Amino acid sequence: MSACLRFTRRVWKSFIDNKGHDAQCFPNLMITRAIPGVVETKLEIAPYNLNRVGTVHGGLVMSLTDTLGSLAVASKGYYMTGVSTDVSTSFVRPAGRAGDVLNATATVTALGISLAYTRVDFTNADGQLVAYGTHTKYVGKSASDPNKVKFSEDGEKVIEGIDVE
Repeated sequence: MSACLRFTRRVWKSFIDNKGHDAQCFPNLMITRAIPGVVETKLEIAPYNLNRVGTVHGGLVMSLTDTLGSLAVASKGYYMTGVSTDVSTSFVRPAGRAGDVLNATATVTALGISLAYTRVDFTNADGQLVAYGTHTKYVGKSASDPNKVKFSEDGEKVIEGIDVE
């Protein structure tokens, strides 16, 4: 497993261990791939993820936009992923029903000294775009966190900081 994937999964585990919103809404989220600046996930849609007409609730997709934007920032070596300043989600088509898989790719589109910009694309099992979102985060104080690392370009190794297995 690459250092980037291992690190990003460790950050996700810290979200779940907090027993807050993420643990309640999508505890079964799986990170399938992480390279610096890009995270890919899968979520099997559960009955509690649905709206009253039986399709994925828009609030789930909005929450995932927030969380996955944070995990994209984590894939750049940030253990502390900052705080949200803006989150936006657009819906293209129904995202599925219970038992379906919702795929997502979260990408850091820009990372500066104080702000990170991300985009999250959501697709169904057929690869059709069902929604997309953007997420802006203030990361100014996150850069000085002692858990921050720097990855090799391919994400295979930690080249600065401590690689926790």
